[in-house]
Amino acid sequence: MPGLYLAAILLSAAGVALLDARFRLAAWRRPVPTLIAVAIGTLFFLAWDAAGIAAGVFVKGDSPALLGLDLAPHLPLEEPFFLAFLCYLALVVYGGFDRVRRRSEEAQ
Repeated sequence: MPGLYLAAILLSAAGVALLDARFRLAAWRRPVPTLIAVAIGTLFFLAWDAAGIAAGVFVKGDSPALLGLDLAPHLPLEEPFFLAFLCYLALVVYGGFDRVRRRSEEAQ
């Protein structure tokens, strides 16, 4: 089913954003730095992908879940969405661990 992978990424990102909104862990606490960090991380990993593709390390496999649109050879349209999701998820997880750590220190 074409588009299933992109839909899964967007649905997962929406779930992470709901957790972020509820607990104010990243974008809901500091939106501009979060957006900048996600953008820089996404661009870094896209460059990493480009280097891997050029070296022949990364290749796009066939999957009926992909839309079939490529931004470049072996770089599907879904890749920047996945990389942005990965960066955002990392910031939210870090925010959660940081909050737990701070509360633990306050309790002592």
